Amino acid sequence: MHDSLQLEVHDLEVMVLTGVYSEETHLPQPLRISLTVDLSCPEHFAPDTPLSASKNYLDLKHAATAALPPGVHFTLIEGVADHICETMFVGDARVQRVMIKIVKLAIAEAGESIGITLVRHRR
Repeated sequence: MHDSLQLEVHDLEVMVLTGVYSEETHLPQPLRISLTVDLSCPEHFAPDTPLSASKNYLDLKHAATAALPPGVHFTLIEGVADHICETMFVGDARVQRVMIKIVKLAIAEAGESIGITLVRHRR
């Protein structure tokens, strides 16, 4: 079994052009996106271990926000999740697994969470 480090960024609210129905296809809708990324890691983290031994959390935030292509309509939120996963895999060879949870905020009626969780492993 190999050691891994999980980095997490949860509950980002992002406006994304997504949806199947006509009322969804013209305007971005709010999504709540959470990421958990498994990294290969060294055997030990000493008090003076540099950031290069881990990963900047802002890279995760960037993948779920600014790295989403503006003006592109994602029919399914699964496509949004897949794009985020690919961004993480391409950006760092140490990324071994990405879990993305997306909640569609616009369709909640009583505060429930309606959405998907996608898990991808490096191939």
